[in-house]
Amino acid sequence: MTKAELINAIADKGGYSKKDAEKALSTVVGVISDALAGGDKVSLVGFGTFEVRERAAKDAINPLTKKPIHVDAKKVPAFKAGKALKDSVNK
Repeated sequence: MTKAELINAIADKGGYSKKDAEKALSTVVGVISDALAGGDKVSLVGFGTFEVRERAAKDAINPLTKKPIHVDAKKVPAFKAGKALKDSVNK
């Protein structure tokens, strides 16, 4: 599902205009992004948890040139699905 398809689904199911659905989706994504950038965890009960995880530095191999490269440590966003979401997917 693309962003446009998600906006259409929100508008249809919620009885909103597409403009309002797009505004709501953009707001939710922005708030989650801002919270993660600030180091917070976002938990949506029944859906899942968004969090930031630390990825350690490592040495890897460039698959194109086969030369070793160093990959710096970084923070990455992560999502852990909640039980209700897992159950609904496994029906």
